[in-house]
Amino acid sequence: MRDILPVNGVFEMMQLPAEMEHVGVVSAMTLSFHHGKHLKAYVDNLNKLLPGSGLENLPISEVIKRSTGGLFNNAGQVLNHVMYFEQFGSKNHEPQGKIKEMIERDFQSVENFKKEFEQKGATLFGSGWVWLSANADGHLVITQEVNANNPVVNGLVPLLTFDVWEHAYYLDYQNRRADYLSALWQIVDWQVVESRL
Repeated sequence: MRDILPVNGVFEMMQLPAEMEHVGVVSAMTLSFHHGKHLKAYVDNLNKLLPGSGLENLPISEVIKRSTGGLFNNAGQVLNHVMYFEQFGSKNHEPQGKIKEMIERDFQSVENFKKEFEQKGATLFGSGWVWLSANADGHLVITQEVNANNPVVNGLVPLLTFDVWEHAYYLDYQNRRADYLSALWQIVDWQVVESRL
């Protein structure tokens, strides 16, 4: 996983990958709210809460591991959203190489994996995230994380995530969370996912 480092004690707002403007699965309006308003608010709130915390110059994964309350929530949402947006693109839409081998080893097939991943995302109660992560033994696991939680808290290496907070999909899919989850496979860049191993 690529960690996020502060610059002079401040976390910076990420830029959306250029391909995100043309993916079609998520509308420009959703992106403008999700990235430009929701993520920006988490970054701004995190930077307001950091001074005096003793965590000012730590990578974001360490801030998450060592914090609680508002600091934890905003740091978690920054990392979650950066990983979410960075994994999408206009190429490499099918797993290949090592990540494909691992998925087939641990889920029998890519189709089985996608089905289980979508099911976990669709059935997560309330707001949160569904994740594919690697555990300490190098096996892949799917977890449901509520609110701002992230698999790093449980010693996992996060690889792939779908955001199931309503702000991620409601303008485009209304209450059809399952349709949103299914559509996202069309824009996952599996090379990015594998690079997080």
